[in-house]
Amino acid sequence: MPVKLSLSALKRTRWYEYGVRFLLGGLATVFTGVIGARFGVAVGGLFLALPAILCASATLIESHERRAKEKVGLRGQRRGQQAAALDAAGAGLGSMGLAAFAAVFCATVPASVIGAFAAAILAWTAVSVSAWLLRRKLRFTMRHQGAAKSVRGRGRLT
Repeated sequence: MPVKLSLSALKRTRWYEYGVRFLLGGLATVFTGVIGARFGVAVGGLFLALPAILCASATLIESHERRAKEKVGLRGQRRGQQAAALDAAGAGLGSMGLAAFAAVFCATVPASVIGAFAAAILAWTAVSVSAWLLRRKLRFTMRHQGAAKSVRGRGRLT
């Protein structure tokens, strides 16, 4: 699936769905702050990577996709689950980039803060895009292997 920006998704979102996202994100931030105050900033910093709105986003994506299918008279449960799973997979790939950002920033910040940010952003971009391309390549390869097995099973190839 190509990555693209869809502004029409903003129109489909209801006002309370934004509220749910902001509320859960705020609660996650407060949770991180409490942990940081109780156990120190080093431990609290680890929780900053908490995907604060992932759960809310996944449920909202699932309901949007399900409703869209139901509007045209189809069952949309499976489609909604797949859309939410795809969003979660993207978040996982982005998390790899975030880990690279943190590692590069930590290693380079003693030399220069501005340089550390620049290097960390480059690392985040490189890792995230590479992970996405690798996933896409593996998925394409697995699909073609599955199709070849299917054709062999029917006796067309030997």
